Amino acid sequence: MFRKNLLLLFFVALKILLQFVLVHPAYDLHRDEYLHLDQGSHLAWGYVSIPPFTSWISWIIDALGGGDALVNFFPALFGALTMVVVWKTIEALNGNIYALVLAAVSIIFSALLRLNMLYQPNSFDILCWTFLYFCVVKYTLHYNARWLWAAAVTVGIGLLNKYNIAFALVGLAPALLLSRHRVVFGKRTLYLAGLLALILVAPNIYWQYKHEFPVVAHMKELAATQLVNVNRGDFLREQLLFFFGSLPVLLAGIFSLLFYKPFRQYRFLFWSLIFTLAIFTYLKAKGYYAIGIYPVYIGFGAVFLEKVLVNRWQQRWIRPLLIVLPIALTALAARLIFPLLPPEQLVTKKEKLAKLGLLRWEDGKDHQLPQDFADMLGWKELAGIVDSAYSKLADKEHTLVLCNNYGQAGAINYYSKNKLHAVTFNADYINWFPNNKPWVNLVLVKEAGEAPVTEKEKILFSSVKLAGKINNEYAREYGTSVFVASGASPEVTMIIEQQRQRRLAEDQ
Repeated sequence: MFRKNLLLLFFVALKILLQFVLVHPAYDLHRDEYLHLDQGSHLAWGYVSIPPFTSWISWIIDALGGGDALVNFFPALFGALTMVVVWKTIEALNGNIYALVLAAVSIIFSALLRLNMLYQPNSFDILCWTFLYFCVVKYTLHYNARWLWAAAVTVGIGLLNKYNIAFALVGLAPALLLSRHRVVFGKRTLYLAGLLALILVAPNIYWQYKHEFPVVAHMKELAATQLVNVNRGDFLREQLLFFFGSLPVLLAGIFSLLFYKPFRQYRFLFWSLIFTLAIFTYLKAKGYYAIGIYPVYIGFGAVFLEKVLVNRWQQRWIRPLLIVLPIALTALAARLIFPLLPPEQLVTKKEKLAKLGLLRWEDGKDHQLPQDFADMLGWKELAGIVDSAYSKLADKEHTLVLCNNYGQAGAINYYSKNKLHAVTFNADYINWFPNNKPWVNLVLVKEAGEAPVTEKEKILFSSVKLAGKINNEYAREYGTSVFVASGASPEVTMIIEQQRQRRLAEDQ
């Protein structure tokens, strides 16, 4: 037991450490991270794009003093805990040291290594999927009701993090109904546990109701602007890449549920996988939405390979090969799939990146850098330009920093030395406009080539001047410009409020 715990501690430390060394200092935080961090300063039971859980973590980060290290720590921690849950699943399946090590390596050296770089709801979402499957496995072993309660708490908290976990339930329900475990639907505890999950998520449901379900408008916008560019074939191909180095382990886990007698009672997990992937494919979901499905199958595969290929068939040469394979493949591709190189060096590998599909953005087109990397550039530069422009204004109290998108606003708020409160008509910032009206000055952040104001609006200001623009050609925000519109007439405040109300109405 001591040996196992020591090994587990080693892998947890390795997982967290790797997340800190795989990002070159040339990169800032990611566009989405700034929004999530700002949500910690505006605690609520819901937001336009996500439920409240991430905002609670943001509040903790701020309470602990903030900083990039803390921001990076939490997704790394959630990734490490995902590995711990798989470890515990293997112990429940009577796996030994080799299976534990194989699964740990397979989880660490996978797509999770890249996903856990970013402070987004996805890392905790995958942890919740994995723990939900673990609870189901434990329940089907001895029908101990406490695992139904644990599953309910997992679903409730998971829904407060990201609604994506609902698809795990949609896949599990028919799979269980088709298995001998369908008896669970006759258990009163199941429905009481379901009620507990509903109670946990009820405040967020009420928030959605009170705000006329902005999540619906968000999903429509997502479908129209991003999911429309998703190809169902690409979605399925991506599933093979997430755990490419440990694909033998993953496939062994999936198919052992059909053919390996000791796993017969878990066969419903095979059908759960089929049902869940079918739903995601039909809805043209982004590939990474489904990553949470796989860690538990890695656990089954590791146990199967240990028991059959190694112990029964005495194929001991496979032992080191299966462990080395994911490490070697990750090491070979590391400079392409992680931001280890500064952007000016990474673009020299453009052809290789394109072949791997890493240059395809959500607009369906190829660009110079992977979208996530381009979204990690130019933010400090932008905040510096805004700070410089703001510091030269006389009436700072009645100055509004108005941006085009949430990334700009969040990055300015995060990096600004003046503790600015930048806003935008985009995302949750529409509800966070400051109250120190009327506005005398506007610091306007506009996308490349976009005019600060219309010809008609120019007469509403005494002057409109360019303060600077982002010059990092590799940034997604390359060319984004900062303008200072000073000496605003009283009509400007009214126009801004009208635009805000119009956007609120559109979102609803």
